[in-house]
Amino acid sequence: MVTEDRSSVATPRNLTGPTTPPALRVRIDQDACTGDGLCVQFAPTVFEFDVDGLAYVKGPDGLLRTKPGESVSIPLPLVGDVVAAADDCPGNCIYVQRPDGTLEAGPGS
Repeated sequence: MVTEDRSSVATPRNLTGPTTPPALRVRIDQDACTGDGLCVQFAPTVFEFDVDGLAYVKGPDGLLRTKPGESVSIPLPLVGDVVAAADDCPGNCIYVQRPDGTLEAGPGS
């Protein structure tokens, strides 16, 4: 015999809501960057050196974001690595921000 279960556990009520949390964003202040490279070691898919010896963020397309203040979304599996890079950066130049602009990690957090 098959029964119909209409409990809230069996039938999700909100199928249109977000399924993942909003992405954090990261940027680097090149004026403060020391070129130490810890960020590149922590998360090489998010950070990379340019020819000037400074670290920059790069987007999912692999291109460096070289304009001052440019940021990229942090892939969910790399959030911990990017936050660790911001916390350990000797230049205190990596800023991790929530979608509302609140600082999650970096100088002043």
